[in-house]
Amino acid sequence: QVQLLESGGGLVQAGGSLRLSCSFSGRSFRAYVIQWYRQAPGNEHELVATVTSTSNTNYTESVKGRFTISRDNTGNTVYLQMNRLKSEDSAAYYCKAYHYTRTGPGYWGQGTQVTVFS
Repeated sequence: QVQLLESGGGLVQAGGSLRLSCSFSGRSFRAYVIQWYRQAPGNEHELVATVTSTSNTNYTESVKGRFTISRDNTGNTVYLQMNRLKSEDSAAYYCKAYHYTRTGPGYWGQGTQVTVFS
C-alpha cells in the first residue's frame, strides 16, 4: 500500500512562489510515476505535471516555464516548485502515484490548498 502526503500549500501573493512536497511511503519509490493534479472549485481535476521513474518530466501548457517538478529518490519525495504564481493557479493540489508498468491501482494524497491573491 502506498501512502502519499502533500505539504507546502498556503496563501501567497500573485507573482510569488511556493514549493509543494509529496512524501511517498509503502513501496519502492523509484518504480512509481508521480503526478501533481489540481482542482479548483467547480472544475475538473487537471493534470499539472508528471515525473516518471526515470525523471522525465511533462507539464500542462499553462504552467510551462513557471513550475518545476522534481524527485528525490533518496528522500522518497517529489517537489513542485511553483514560481510567478497567478490567481488562476489557486486550487487544491494533489499528488498521485502509479507503478511505471501501469499495473495495480493509482494512489492519491489528501491534497494541499494553494490560494493566490492579487
